[in-house]
Amino acid sequence: MTIPDSSSYHYMMENGSSELPCKPEEEKRIVQELTDKAEANLRDGNLYYVVSSRWFMAWQRYTGKIEDGYQFEGHSIESQSATPSNVEGRPGPIDNNDIVVNGAENKDGGPQLLRTLEEGRDYVLVPQEVWEKLLKWYKGGPVLPRKMISVGDQQKQFIVEVFPLCLRLIDSRDQSELVIILSKKASVYDLYEKVCLLKGLETEKACIWDYFNKQKHTILISSNQTLEESNLQMDQDILLEVAIDGSQKCLTGNSLALVQVEPIKSTSSIAGDPSMSKGHSTYQNMDDGYESLKPVTGGDNGGLAGLQNLGNTCFMNSALQCLVHTPHLAQYFLQDYTDEINRQNPLGMHGELALAFGDLLRKLWSSGRTPVAPRAFKGKLARFAPQFSGYNQHDSQELLAFLLDGLHEDLNRVKQKPYIETKDYDGRPDEEVADEFWRYHKARNDSIIVDICQGQYKSTLVCPVCNKISITFDPFMYLSLPLPSTTTRSMTATVFYGDGSGLPIPFTVTLPKQGCCKDLNQALGIACCLQDNEYILLAEVYEHRIYRYLEIPSEPLATIKDDEHIVAYRLPKTEAKLTRLEIWHRYQENEQKLFLTPLVTVLEDPKSGSDVDLAVNKLLSPLRRKAFFTSTATNSSNENVPPSSATEEKTNGCSSQFGPAIQSTDGIEPEGMSSKELSFRLCITDDKGYGCQPIVKDSPIQPSRLIKVMLDWTEKEHELYDASYLKDLPEVHKSGLLAKKTKQDAISLFSCLDAFLKDEPLGPDDMWYCPRCKEHRQASKKLDLWRLPDVLVFHLKRFSYSRWLKNKLDTLVNFPIHNLDLSKYVKSKDASEGSHVYELYAISNHYGGLGGGHYSAYCKLIDENRWYHFDDSHVSPVNESEIKTSAAYVLFYQRVKHTSGGTVTEPSERDITN
Repeated sequence: MTIPDSSSYHYMMENGSSELPCKPEEEKRIVQELTDKAEANLRDGNLYYVVSSRWFMAWQRYTGKIEDGYQFEGHSIESQSATPSNVEGRPGPIDNNDIVVNGAENKDGGPQLLRTLEEGRDYVLVPQEVWEKLLKWYKGGPVLPRKMISVGDQQKQFIVEVFPLCLRLIDSRDQSELVIILSKKASVYDLYEKVCLLKGLETEKACIWDYFNKQKHTILISSNQTLEESNLQMDQDILLEVAIDGSQKCLTGNSLALVQVEPIKSTSSIAGDPSMSKGHSTYQNMDDGYESLKPVTGGDNGGLAGLQNLGNTCFMNSALQCLVHTPHLAQYFLQDYTDEINRQNPLGMHGELALAFGDLLRKLWSSGRTPVAPRAFKGKLARFAPQFSGYNQHDSQELLAFLLDGLHEDLNRVKQKPYIETKDYDGRPDEEVADEFWRYHKARNDSIIVDICQGQYKSTLVCPVCNKISITFDPFMYLSLPLPSTTTRSMTATVFYGDGSGLPIPFTVTLPKQGCCKDLNQALGIACCLQDNEYILLAEVYEHRIYRYLEIPSEPLATIKDDEHIVAYRLPKTEAKLTRLEIWHRYQENEQKLFLTPLVTVLEDPKSGSDVDLAVNKLLSPLRRKAFFTSTATNSSNENVPPSSATEEKTNGCSSQFGPAIQSTDGIEPEGMSSKELSFRLCITDDKGYGCQPIVKDSPIQPSRLIKVMLDWTEKEHELYDASYLKDLPEVHKSGLLAKKTKQDAISLFSCLDAFLKDEPLGPDDMWYCPRCKEHRQASKKLDLWRLPDVLVFHLKRFSYSRWLKNKLDTLVNFPIHNLDLSKYVKSKDASEGSHVYELYAISNHYGGLGGGHYSAYCKLIDENRWYHFDDSHVSPVNESEIKTSAAYVLFYQRVKHTSGGTVTEPSERDITN
């Protein structure tokens, strides 16, 4: 498709095209309205279009939409590389060429999308109405339509099927291959129709086999069953056989002459041993249906089978191998657990998830070293957890959390959950309250998962106002531990006085690399001698505007890049409701362009334009040139004399003259202001700086929490004030050419646990309702371990997400393999809880960055006392000394049982395999 150049825009403008809005704000409004309308009418079959993120973000910057991000159906465009709005011109024609395979088109027409694409990072999805409008405005292409489908069983969700199911059709008559593309929601009947149309066959004479791994699994019967329900996977083979000799239907058996297909022997090997293919085709479906739930024993090499990757399913394979090699679970699912299946639990999955997991576990423990394709299990996962459907990479810990919870509900021995109203703490002994909470929990939740995987921690909340203490004892299935940073980062920010009592001063502080804005606030406060009656307001300045305020204390410092410009405004603490005044600077002699750094102060109950004028006077007073400051006659050679010594004394010391917020000043006029005029040319502007309403002395100020004012600089202001102090803000960090890279130090698992258990205030989004104050409070929270499970899972929080940035920590965590003793962390004194010493038996690893990466697992066969690396289909021995890496993501421990003869883990894998 030929893409027109940007001249089409000028042509439409010259010819007065009614399809082209006059302003970018109008485009933004129209697109938002169309998007909202589409969101309110989601249904199967709706059309969406794939658009390159590169082009779409350019359009967002042009229209000012980049500040909010583009959202629909829970997705948003990350603005981590975005610049503030309206700093770029109108983008050219839509260009999707960077997300398609060059020169490749499928048989259904249209170019092929690159398989490595990620939504948000590489492409966005826009509703049909939005696409049609964008296409009229900008032209371009290629056009990439996709349909919306519903996924999930209990939790139905609408998603856009960006990558439909691709099947490789092999014709048994001549071994020719053809790619068939259909929705996974298409029926097997639709598949027969399409194949027969392409091959010129009557449907009665065609048989299509599920030919996964070049083996016949089952005949696909033409029906309304969907391709997804048939467990067909992306890029797998299907086999076409055609009845001959006048036969009307291709059926299994010897009564019909079928074109013979030579079996393809597998040449793959696992852990160095050749697979034991018998050289014949398998005619039963190895994935569908569940084996008998009678007790089974593991075969030779039990536990050494790999899991085939079905397309970015390494995250699933890693989590599954860790669970399958949990001795307690393996022992349970190899026995008859029929009576424990809870099919009536509305929170469960009718027992289907437990059956699918149990069936997969049995195959892995009995198939020797032949890898298993978890197709049936993936199908169940897509039904009950649609967030894991499709072929994108996902998080192994998130899958693990779903599996543990889902298995618990499917195996919950409690058929009717009683309603229990918990009692308040009321100063009772911890032991009494903890046992009460645990009894209540067990009365509603009783399963093998609760038996072995659930512990209990003590949660203490303290109200910061009335000191009300609330203590609860909550269950946990795993512990998500933060990774404290051992590396530091040097950051520079310029501090401005919000009352005009001093000149701006840059300060460089050293902070934890993985710290947050709260750390930057505290460090700057110490550096600039912040007073008790002041606070610091952080902001990022871009193109002489305040791009964003950094007012969330927990916002990671990683969202602030080294080349950005950060300012800190010293403002007064007060209980009064204040108006924030933001002052932009515009140079009248240079096409009225913005320049200099914005100033910020606060006003208490501003009434008129003179209040704003006085505030501007006070903020600019440190910049007044000495000649005018002393009201003495000077010649032009003295214009660049620095400010007075009085001002210097005020800025260099740690004393602050910060008084209350700038008050309304009836009857007070700044020097040089007549009774009818202001000192400056000021106007109230909007967020974009477009509309300007001039301010006059007696003009009333509309009540608002934020007022943005444009200050027009003329020659008069340049003569009176030295603007150099508001120019050239330093970057956050200026890397030297010979800067040394610091090596990341290792941290211990115990330091991660300490960080998890430390006392800290709740975040602004997690306010606690104090029953005594009757208000939501930012209480302090302290966690303590109370009851530990037999199987203890640690999730190392390597991934951090925010509006502006996604990040992964590759910090090496030094975790014990043997004798992890947690006794000092457990507050319960009940000796019957058992040992607090643990042994490591499995690790889920993540390699690479955020854009996908790869998962694998290390698992220990305890009976052999040997570790193995499970990397999808490939399984190989690994030395214990090699399993500690910076890729460790989820750690699995089991309790060590003390005996008279020493210590052993329980149960032994001997109980599983024998």
